[in-house]
Amino acid sequence: MLGGEEGPTWQVSSSVNYNSGDYGTDTTTTSLYIPLTVKRLFEDGSISLTIPYISIESDGSVTFIGGEPHGQKRRQRGKGSGVSGGDRDKDGDGDVDDDDQIPGIRAARTTESGLGDIILSGRYFVFDEGDWLPSVAVTGFVKFPTADEDRGLGTGEYDGGFGAQLSKFLTDDLIVYVDGGYTFIGQPPGPELNNQWNYDVGVGYYLTDDLLASAFYEEWRAVTDTGVNPWDLFFSLQYSLLEWLRVNASGLVGLSDGAPDYGVSGGLLLQF
Repeated sequence: MLGGEEGPTWQVSSSVNYNSGDYGTDTTTTSLYIPLTVKRLFEDGSISLTIPYISIESDGSVTFIGGEPHGQKRRQRGKGSGVSGGDRDKDGDGDVDDDDQIPGIRAARTTESGLGDIILSGRYFVFDEGDWLPSVAVTGFVKFPTADEDRGLGTGEYDGGFGAQLSKFLTDDLIVYVDGGYTFIGQPPGPELNNQWNYDVGVGYYLTDDLLASAFYEEWRAVTDTGVNPWDLFFSLQYSLLEWLRVNASGLVGLSDGAPDYGVSGGLLLQF
């Protein structure tokens, strides 16, 4: 297990994550997500705090929910008049006004930047890997609504969720992963957002003692009934440059309209 009296007790990590895609909308959205994570390691688990910076260029049809960009299908309201898919005439006045829209969905294409939603998360190792059984950990998190919903950086509501992580070495170098989770999405004024399940399955292979290559298939439930489930292929390399320093690089390819077309990432992790 990570941590413990003889191992590192703290980790500090950051990465730069760039995504681009239309997310099932009419135009391309680009986003930059830069989280700073401080993690305290214990013998049987960990607690971490993530403080992200977000920059998003969008026409208003995409907003960040739970640290990930999500698109809202654009609907036509008369010839030549488009509104975001999250917009509905809830009050029956024949017009879509500010009260009918999901917070974070704006009308004009802009670039907005600022503090994202801060996330407090934890992990507890239920048991270690055995001869036939995988290692199993349970996770949980709370998302605090620190992002500005009026600028498309969040919804302005709390989220929370739980999950499980399983891994098993099949050989000395080959490892398999299965993760899953469920998120309770906070409900802002406007159309109801779906709670979100997610899962991924993957394999990792140690090319050398210090270099791990991994590949995953990932899927999430769409947060709106008109949306498409995001699913993608995610690839990563992690290299232990020093005992206290790891570097990583990754990329993803979207496989559905709800996912980004592509994404790239690079980061550092220090432990002490």
